[in-house]
Amino acid sequence: MKLVVVSAGLSVPSSTRLLGDRLAAAAGRPAPGGAGAQAEVVELRDLAVEIAHNFTNGFPGRALSAAIDSVKAADGLIVVTPVFSASYSGLFKSFFDVLSAGDEDALAGKPVLIAATGGTARHSLVLEHALRPLFAHLRAVIVPTGVYAASEDWGAQGLAERIERAAGELAALMKALPGTVLPATARTPAAASDELTVVPFEAQLAALRG
Repeated sequence: MKLVVVSAGLSVPSSTRLLGDRLAAAAGRPAPGGAGAQAEVVELRDLAVEIAHNFTNGFPGRALSAAIDSVKAADGLIVVTPVFSASYSGLFKSFFDVLSAGDEDALAGKPVLIAATGGTARHSLVLEHALRPLFAHLRAVIVPTGVYAASEDWGAQGLAERIERAAGELAALMKALPGTVLPATARTPAAASDELTVVPFEAQLAALRG
């Protein structure tokens, strides 16, 4: 199976990339009697210019197109962003905006592990108020355990356990949902509404007054 890590870290070295690598190593570890997952890393820092150009001309560059294809072909995703202004980074959001603009079903049914890094533990809820709603909107299957790593978490107790738990949940979902494809009816919701009768709001108000 193919595992893709989308890292929005900006510095080199990056704690965001480090967290993504550790999650990938744990999730891709072979189970007893089984095979592990092959991991690929998409560094958004290297795609920043092409992402910006895509917004202005509507076409992805070669490297961005390859990254999008890798994400769409993955059996599972690990997405990691640094925290900016108590939310995901603009580069992180822009990549997934480009991805969903080209194919709104790109992540539908795909297992996704959400993770973030920040300077303080006060931003740990970014997983729940920003990342989880974003990928729920994209109809991904989100791993129950998210991983947030503050500066003081590195080398401290607890982070390794959270990584192992989240990675195990992702690996289990990847095995349970291999190559999930939405049925045609799920991809064309408008078709089911063709027979609905739409009553204008003014008519509804008039009926209430009458």
